[in-house]
Amino acid sequence: MEREDYIYGIRAVIEAIEAGKDIDRIYIKKDLSGELAAELFELIRRHRIVNRRVPLERINKITRKNHQGVVAILSAVTYHSLDNLVPQLYEAGVTPFVVLLDGITDVRNFGAIARTCECAAVDALVIPEHDSVSVTADAVKTSAGALHHLPVCRVHTILQAVKDLRKSGYKVVAVSEKADINYTMTDYTVPVALVMGAEDHGISPEVLRECDTFVSIPMFGKIGSLNVSVATAVAVYEVVRQRLQADMEIV
Repeated sequence: MEREDYIYGIRAVIEAIEAGKDIDRIYIKKDLSGELAAELFELIRRHRIVNRRVPLERINKITRKNHQGVVAILSAVTYHSLDNLVPQLYEAGVTPFVVLLDGITDVRNFGAIARTCECAAVDALVIPEHDSVSVTADAVKTSAGALHHLPVCRVHTILQAVKDLRKSGYKVVAVSEKADINYTMTDYTVPVALVMGAEDHGISPEVLRECDTFVSIPMFGKIGSLNVSVATAVAVYEVVRQRLQADMEIV
């Protein structure tokens, strides 16, 4: 079955980039070469578009049309710039709250996380360019449309995003089963960035080293961890609870 969210052919993809289309990623045949291909590579480099060199069979699974070894998958939404969003939130007078996803690759988990975050009025989701889910039509559907309302920032690496957020005054909290501090025992009434890791290997060690604090959700059963979308919901709503309580105390 042919997809409807793609553009194929070298010239067509070049024109799409130059026209400012929101491109999620580009699949390129491994041995693609030539003058026109070189022009495409330069545009990809200049616009920092995520791309993958893949066997021809991988592209043929997307379309059998005359793709010339190049298929661009369109993004279902427009990605936001984290660098621009950070000052905008401060200028709006809100206490910022963002969620960073380190290595989440399952689209169903991503959609469920996005749905929770939108319902909890999280200001943005942050995902990396590589080894991560992205905002595809399937992700939007799984999120029940939440991804149409929730800003998503795609960054080069989560590590750099954590460093930048800390410099901007955010408290970066890693949610990890390895932590000793109960997730309810830290202050979320300040600007907060929650970091959630993949279910198989968790948050990467280099990202953990840059976080301000590490918290865990207590486990009492025989299984050692929650599904990442459930864990995110638990942590996100603790932030909501603390902020609601703080607002009531002010009143």
